[in-house]
Amino acid sequence: MEDGASLFSAAPKGWESQLLETGFLGIFLCPLWTLSQLPRRTPPSRIVIWGYRWLIFRIMLGAGLIKIRGDRCWRDLTCMDYHYETQPVPNPISYYMHRSPWWFHQFETLFNHFIELAVPFLIFLGRRLCLVHGILQILFQVLLIVSGNLSFLNWLTIVPSIACFDDAALGFLFSSKEQGLKARVQEMQAGEAEGKTEPLRCGCYIRKGVNLSFGVLIAFLSVPVVINLLSSRQVMNTSFNPLRIVNTYGAFGSITKDRTEVIIQGTSSLYPNDPAAIWEEYEFKCKPGDLHRRPCLISPYHYRLDWLMWFAAFQTYEQNEWIIHLAGKLLANEKEVLSLIAFNPFEGKAPPRWVRGEHYRYKFSRPGGNHARDGKWWIRKRIGPYFPPVNLEGLKKFFEARNWPQPKQDG
Repeated sequence: MEDGASLFSAAPKGWESQLLETGFLGIFLCPLWTLSQLPRRTPPSRIVIWGYRWLIFRIMLGAGLIKIRGDRCWRDLTCMDYHYETQPVPNPISYYMHRSPWWFHQFETLFNHFIELAVPFLIFLGRRLCLVHGILQILFQVLLIVSGNLSFLNWLTIVPSIACFDDAALGFLFSSKEQGLKARVQEMQAGEAEGKTEPLRCGCYIRKGVNLSFGVLIAFLSVPVVINLLSSRQVMNTSFNPLRIVNTYGAFGSITKDRTEVIIQGTSSLYPNDPAAIWEEYEFKCKPGDLHRRPCLISPYHYRLDWLMWFAAFQTYEQNEWIIHLAGKLLANEKEVLSLIAFNPFEGKAPPRWVRGEHYRYKFSRPGGNHARDGKWWIRKRIGPYFPPVNLEGLKKFFEARNWPQPKQDG
């Protein structure tokens, strides 16, 4: 979708930097010149293993510190009263978790602080506590996966947590058959314990040198990250180097207390201000819109447009000019953009003459209440217009001023 490339331009998100750093560490985890499951002379580097442990430490501690230093509700233990309803893309479980009693929400907040502020230090306190850290972090990520749609972020965060487990801890995952992988590892470990080691080849020394240099690089790039963690003016999801391989992380430093949504509507009326004009709503694939539609379950998939609409809802369209770009594409019925929409009210008909954005406040309906009995998952109240009615003719100069390609109307 070349023409629409700027439609979804936004600052790099924390999970994208995390994906880059996780993948970069993976380059050095396995030997380059062999596809063997168990290369004898080139075991995984301890430096890389500790690189992954250092990554999960920074992810979790950064998330915990930004909360304590951020929104007061994290200190008052009330953030979870709002989180399930106001998170970017709630799922069906979020609907019921939101109605948990106040004491349970306080317990959740305390547990979150424990996992993010205390548990990360277990990594440095010996093998057993490192294993406890890995178990707790993976279970925590599973809880987050169950209770919300945070794309692939939680799945990705599980990856560095696996580095907390050694061969003895993970041995149960492999077959105990003779000559199997597990048996060969045990044979190699027994040989090493008896001092039976094969002489290293030149390539092994080169790899050791590369890993050592890599460790020095990670340590050097970690200096500003550690300073940021210790700073009272901590910033989250930021890179201090152009390589973006050692980053600072954080999530939900502030919690929105009300959920607002931008509802995009179109009409075929000649005059947008005509009281008789019929405005029909576009439905996105996952974000709240239709009150009767059950919250979706998409993790680990990521609907980026739905996510950006969440950000746009608590800002203005002037701060999110891409949403006017989106309106232009909808006015032209461009197939590439419509493929990102769940329901197009003008499918099989002429494109809309006008498109507008309306601003609504959304709340979960109460399970068992009147709205829920009517099949409504959400209730909403109009706040006002988000952006005024626009048409293709009126958007020409807007697009030209930003060097955006003019929308091409599909037949």
